[in-house]
Amino acid sequence: MPMGTPTSLLLRGAALATALVAGSGVLASAAGAVPAPVHDAASAARAAAGPDRGRPDRPEGPARPSDPTSAEQVRVLGEQVIPKGLSFAGAPVGELSGIDYDQRGNQWYLLSDDSEEGPARYYTARFYVTESGVTPVQFTSAQDILRGDGSTFPPLATNDPEVADPEAIRLDPSDRTLYWSSEGKHEVPADGSAPALVDPWVRQMTTTGRNLREFTQPSIFTMSAAEQGPRRNAVFEGLTLTTDGKEIVTSMEGSLYQDGPLPTPTSPAVNRLTWYDKASGQPVRQVAYPLDPIPVAPIPPTAATDNGISEILAVDKDHYLVLERSFATGVGNSIRLYEIDLRGANNILRDPSLADGAYRPVTKRLVADFADLGLSHIDNVEGMSWGPRLRAGERSLVFVSDDNLSSSQVTQVIALGLR
Repeated sequence: MPMGTPTSLLLRGAALATALVAGSGVLASAAGAVPAPVHDAASAARAAAGPDRGRPDRPEGPARPSDPTSAEQVRVLGEQVIPKGLSFAGAPVGELSGIDYDQRGNQWYLLSDDSEEGPARYYTARFYVTESGVTPVQFTSAQDILRGDGSTFPPLATNDPEVADPEAIRLDPSDRTLYWSSEGKHEVPADGSAPALVDPWVRQMTTTGRNLREFTQPSIFTMSAAEQGPRRNAVFEGLTLTTDGKEIVTSMEGSLYQDGPLPTPTSPAVNRLTWYDKASGQPVRQVAYPLDPIPVAPIPPTAATDNGISEILAVDKDHYLVLERSFATGVGNSIRLYEIDLRGANNILRDPSLADGAYRPVTKRLVADFADLGLSHIDNVEGMSWGPRLRAGERSLVFVSDDNLSSSQVTQVIALGLR
């Protein structure tokens, strides 16, 4: 539960302010400035890493603000890189797609979306975010996530009807349970053989990994062998609790087939954000989110590229942070943090398709483009969580990257300070 009512993040201090004119598809921009970033000493020792995401086809209270928050300034507090080859509890540490801060326990929950090198699992860890940096990450426990029958999840590549592709995790401080999302599975062989389809979900579990329940999903999120419903690896990448603790919100990474094409370097797209009543587990609201075109064209132009929502985080009743993450072969990752305003957006929960454009989307404005923050490296950032409030009045915001267990990528923890 929140201890106060946070205000909207202000635009000042962002490197570029972007206001989307609702329904018009027209972007208006205004220049701004970001204060010089401050790095901790550890970030200077970062090992060089290539920009390749490794697997282009696999692109992400809870610690909510306790009092009014604004982003008059955005600065880098520090960075840490988790060592390559690190194992914990018998499984490699990597593919961290979700993060959440437990203020009461002063620890972090980190979700792995790897289900091949080890079972579906999450970690707890300790590290400290201060005005001057981020301490090294120390893992303290690993917990297997369990299926409905109490068994561990089999690898995603199997034909089992209950496999998971974990993406986001949130702690509910009201009862100390965890909510997590899975993107499901969408494998349709080109040779016409039987497809492997597992629907996406939002589930609640105990901190020992025991499944408690699964939320009801709108029928549009049912996987299909036809070009209808969710695309492969483009479903519930983001998850947050509302600031009053009464609802769960999911963000789609990519567009449904029937909502229109995926973004290109010259064309935007539209994604869906969905609200669920926490008590009943039923969907109650849905809005359209205007997704940016891919910021940079790949090299060569025909190579793999994408853009999608990797995480969402509540600010107050009407405002949320949304993290867009893109990748372009030969270029690398682009990460942009937006604040959205729900006021004016209509409920599209009953709309089977958005292709006709007959909807009013949320409005959005840029809080930070990671390319402007002076980071030593920008990797595949997927997880985002509020962290502790700092002594100087700043609110910390912490991110984690998914290295895809690739030798050319890193597991990166980034902390920003918002004033």
